Amino acid sequence: MSTNVVLIPGDGIGPEVAVAAQRVIDASGADIRWTVRHAGEAALAAGEKQLLPQSTLDLISEYGIALKGPCTTPIGTGFRSVNVLLRKSLDLYAAVRPIRSMAGVKSRYDNVDLVIVRENTEGLYAGIENEIAKGVCTSIKVATDSASRRIADYAFRYCRERGRKKLSVFHKANIMKLTDGLFIRCAREVHDASYQDIEYEEVIIDAACMKMVQDPTRFDVILAENLYGDIMSDLCAGLVGGLGVTPGSNIGEKGAVFEAVHGSAPDIAGKGIANPLALIMSGVMMLNWLSTQRGDPRFRECATRIRNAYDRALAESATTRDLGGTLGTLEFAEALIKRF
Repeated sequence: MSTNVVLIPGDGIGPEVAVAAQRVIDASGADIRWTVRHAGEAALAAGEKQLLPQSTLDLISEYGIALKGPCTTPIGTGFRSVNVLLRKSLDLYAAVRPIRSMAGVKSRYDNVDLVIVRENTEGLYAGIENEIAKGVCTSIKVATDSASRRIADYAFRYCRERGRKKLSVFHKANIMKLTDGLFIRCAREVHDASYQDIEYEEVIIDAACMKMVQDPTRFDVILAENLYGDIMSDLCAGLVGGLGVTPGSNIGEKGAVFEAVHGSAPDIAGKGIANPLALIMSGVMMLNWLSTQRGDPRFRECATRIRNAYDRALAESATTRDLGGTLGTLEFAEALIKRF
């Protein structure tokens, strides 16, 4: 029986990498029925009045799952971020981004294998900002006991279910004693109550950045509030080759959105040279999630088939131009399919 998935192509290179990812996932044998909905500038171009139309939100809520390409958000003024609206509207409270070294992708480090788990609904990204006087603006950081415990429990469960041994909480509670203090206190209490089999540590965020670039292999799973998690996700992507080789997911109790976390790259849109790997990798995460949610091992088999194919392609230098190869967007997709 087919599984319904919302496909949001996005902006810029989004439609190109979305077609490539869809082609690879379909060829893997996954029985997916795709329904395209728009978000970002593509939604405005289609006549919608918002970057994230209600019809798109409603269908994601109905299906419980979406695969999303990069969406453009105006900087400094205008509409709010599509990603922020998606996460808050659908209560996708856990952003999960695996970071691992890949054969054939040159980077400064070898054997990096870590996961960022980021609280996705609060912090400074709650978007509570005010101009209290001319030339004076404030931004309010929000932290709640319920959200802090929820994300801590998710991170510890993630460790246990995937055989991960250590959880590091990044914070700045030495300065932000109430908000970050609440966050680490909740994490500590969740650990002590239910997850003492997982090694636990608390690391101040600035010191954590230094330790990360000194030796990223000392970390396993990282738990952080919204802003720190966002920054660390991109920093860690740089350790293994950039945002073009890192997938992303946003998980809630009732659904999930899997996405390429890189930008829409309008300067190369329409040229057929964009690297679709990040969205394909996010599709692998989606298939693994579906396997768990639906209790159907066939989705995981498809995910493994795709992952083995892109690992082999990268090792054999069958790559797009950004990784030193010569393949175009759809050529790379076909290269993976040939390796199934």
